[in-house]
Amino acid sequence: MSALGALTSGAVSGIWRVAAIALAAVLLVVASSTGTGWWLAASDRDEARAALVVEQGASAALRTSIGEQNRAIDGMATATLVAQERGAAAQAQAAAKVKKYDAALAQIAGARASTCDEAMPAVRLLLEGVR
Repeated sequence: MSALGALTSGAVSGIWRVAAIALAAVLLVVASSTGTGWWLAASDRDEARAALVVEQGASAALRTSIGEQNRAIDGMATATLVAQERGAAAQAQAAAKVKKYDAALAQIAGARASTCDEAMPAVRLLLEGVR
């Protein structure tokens, strides 16, 4: 049995060697694929960070632009209010002048003139009433 034992022992030893080599190859393939996956993920992460920085810059520029537009709109709103106030004051002045003009016209309502000399007193009265 010693020959058979030596043969068996050699066969078992050979099987373990083949199994160890196969396991080492599998371990090498798994480690290689894992490392490649990590490397690809890190590359994608770096690209995503670079894209994020670009988008953050664009977003900041848009926020600045929106802020400028809002300030311009506020300025236009203020200018509109000032213009409306000036318009209201002008309308009030015009209404007061119309009242003066109407009153002056009422004073000379019955005046009739055929010459310039006859019309001058009515014109003078009209101008004094409008003043």
